[in-house]
Amino acid sequence: MEINRSYYLNKLISKRNNKLIKIVTGIRRCGKSYLLDPIFKNYLLDNGVDENHIIKLELDSIENEEYTNPKKLYEYVMKKAIDNNTYYVILDEIQKVKDFESVLNSFLRKPNLDVYVTGSNSKFLSSDIITEFRGRGDEIKVYPLSFFEFMSVYSGNEINGLNEYINYGGLPLITNFETAEEKIDYLNFQKDNVYINDVIERNDIRNDEELKTLIEIISSSIGSLTNPTKLYNTFISKGNKNITNKTIASYLKYLEESFLIEKSKRFDVKGKKYIETPSKYYFVDIGIRNSLINFRQLEKTHIMENIIYTELRRRGFNVDVGIVEKRNNLKNGKKDYRQLEIDFVANKGSDKYYIQSVYSIEEKNKREQEVQSLLSVGDSFKKMVIVYDSFIKWQDDNGIIYISIYDFLLNENSLKDA
Repeated sequence: MEINRSYYLNKLISKRNNKLIKIVTGIRRCGKSYLLDPIFKNYLLDNGVDENHIIKLELDSIENEEYTNPKKLYEYVMKKAIDNNTYYVILDEIQKVKDFESVLNSFLRKPNLDVYVTGSNSKFLSSDIITEFRGRGDEIKVYPLSFFEFMSVYSGNEINGLNEYINYGGLPLITNFETAEEKIDYLNFQKDNVYINDVIERNDIRNDEELKTLIEIISSSIGSLTNPTKLYNTFISKGNKNITNKTIASYLKYLEESFLIEKSKRFDVKGKKYIETPSKYYFVDIGIRNSLINFRQLEKTHIMENIIYTELRRRGFNVDVGIVEKRNNLKNGKKDYRQLEIDFVANKGSDKYYIQSVYSIEEKNKREQEVQSLLSVGDSFKKMVIVYDSFIKWQDDNGIIYISIYDFLLNENSLKDA
């Protein structure tokens, strides 16, 4: 059964023949190659493109080794493109080609070539590739499976499905394994032999234990505000006095460039300005995060927050941590000022949403406490509470909308529809 990845397929369709190199990026093992072939390739065939006008090369295959030479790759494609009709060039593992930037730039000059590339080494997965093609490349960033995509091949109900998703995440191959042991073994192998090694090799890190310790610290504190100084103090408390703030900041950058984690900055809602530090870090796949801490600390409150963040990013939103000031008049005539936090301020074009992630709202006091920051915003954009422990959808007297985590994750338009 094919996983439903229509969100990304539609992105590729919308970018057909736009005279730019389509660059499919994302964390390793998230399904980039499968998106191009068979999903996108089958779409082209089903919509009248002759198979001879689809030029596909898997450049990590031994039979295609000669085409890792940029001149031979160029010659191969040009020999295939024998008429003036559009040819769709799909190049998988493009990083295997030495100086691949030059051959891609040459393809850009050919009006009948529409080029799509992906790769899986640490350079290609970093922001470097976008810099190389500034103004000439069009990025399609692929995330691991969303819960909706996961459920398209999961045979159980939504409740059991979400429990699986919370534990093992959304790397596509996870759906092939039956037992918890198989899934854990797969994630542990990827963690040790793919993700961490990529960061170490790309950045020539000598003390890999420091990097691993940093990853464990971040994994243990998803959704918590932090910065290099706070992390440095944690290292000191563990007895490591050799690492510096600068080194920690560099490691954080490396992890972001490899798409393992993303940073969400704090934004002063009323002051309309960013507060540079501290920030929050979230993992692009919760299964990888769980593996990094040996499947300890599986608190659903923090994992739920991470999953909501990733889903918002997958839908194309910029996501900040909101800060809003609340003023209270005291009996002595003085004013009390408090900063309240909004879990997510999600922006995309003219759309903006203020969102709180809440495990339970059964207790009235808890509910009132959670919405104080939303009530203090003062503008007319939609304010929402996403709740884990019930299937709800209602709006209170203050206009705050409550929806369940299931409604949010399973409906692509859940924010607009609420």
